[in-house]
Amino acid sequence: MHTTVGIIGGGPAGLLLARLLHRAGVDSVVLESRDRAYVERRQRAGILEQGTVDVLRAAGAGARLDREGLVHDGIELRFDGRAHRLDFPALTGGRRVTVYAQTEVVKDLIALQLADGGPLLFEAEVHAVDGADTDRPAVRYTHEGREQTLTCDYVVGCDGFHGVARTAVPEHLRTTYERTYPYSWLGILAEAPPVYDELIYAHSPRGFALASMRTPAVSRLYLQVTNGTDPADWPDERVWDELDARFALDAEPDWRLERGPVTQKAVLPMRSWVTEPMRHGRLLLAGDAAHIVPPTGAKGLNLAVADVVVVARALAHRVDTGSDELLEAYSATCLRRVWRAEHFSYAMTTTLHADPDQSPFDTRLQLAQLDRITASPHAAAELADNYTGLPMG
Repeated sequence: MHTTVGIIGGGPAGLLLARLLHRAGVDSVVLESRDRAYVERRQRAGILEQGTVDVLRAAGAGARLDREGLVHDGIELRFDGRAHRLDFPALTGGRRVTVYAQTEVVKDLIALQLADGGPLLFEAEVHAVDGADTDRPAVRYTHEGREQTLTCDYVVGCDGFHGVARTAVPEHLRTTYERTYPYSWLGILAEAPPVYDELIYAHSPRGFALASMRTPAVSRLYLQVTNGTDPADWPDERVWDELDARFALDAEPDWRLERGPVTQKAVLPMRSWVTEPMRHGRLLLAGDAAHIVPPTGAKGLNLAVADVVVVARALAHRVDTGSDELLEAYSATCLRRVWRAEHFSYAMTTTLHADPDQSPFDTRLQLAQLDRITASPHAAAELADNYTGLPMG
């Protein structure tokens, strides 16, 4: 089988790329190692930047998003026993964010791909990318018990950090930049209606906490914990008690979360990671195959969307004009946005979390930065500008 663009990975990045290429008249094949049920239920991000929402709408994937997505006009920062709201539209000229789970984005894109897109093969395990530096790269994979080869004009790796696409770039040609953090997140999904209208980011002497939601009836909440934490060491009541303690307000001593059955509980490690370049010959990397951010800034899914917008534009330009100009600029174009997002995510993470070795001086610096963000329109606008999303491409 031959196609113009072979896409490795059927997550949101790969599926959206296939959709964008389809609408541009460029054929593609998507290879996903997992089955459809697994792909549609794996929990990931839930905050969509304004630009991501606009791209999904333009791709024809906005109908359910517009019906069910929860539009947020800001976030709340809690620190030093006080609460401060940032008004995004007022600070950015109208941009906002939308809460709509990645699982739902994936369901919408799968339905569109199966209805009128190119081939989408589930349980197609990719083993290798051969000839990335030639004009006819090949993807070797196993599907329905048979080893097969997909030849392509171009290959786009959207298969994450553990996928094969990243390692298809020769080690001596790639440079990796990485930072690990001395804490993790304990995340829960609970059948409990949120008692807050927008996300709450809390800096506390006890550690960071985040209150988010998936729907008006389902809460998504996080606690900073030590690396290596076993979720079994955190029974439900302990989680709820600790969340209430970290969100406590001096002016509202009776403020509490709504409690309900916890349906999921997991520990998420925190890391920042970038590999350069994001292109080798006719192989292009996108999303987690090229970069990872800590979740504090809600950038992971949105960075992947920005990558595939750029690569779709470049590939369509190549097919239409024969020019490689945009493809040759792909890595540099994406990395400018990637490093801005890495910096923002790092700043949010290190400002809001308590390092195990943190001194009282360090804590006072964090509080000073948070106070500046809430007191200075310029500092608040900088945060809002990054949170709602920088231009794509």
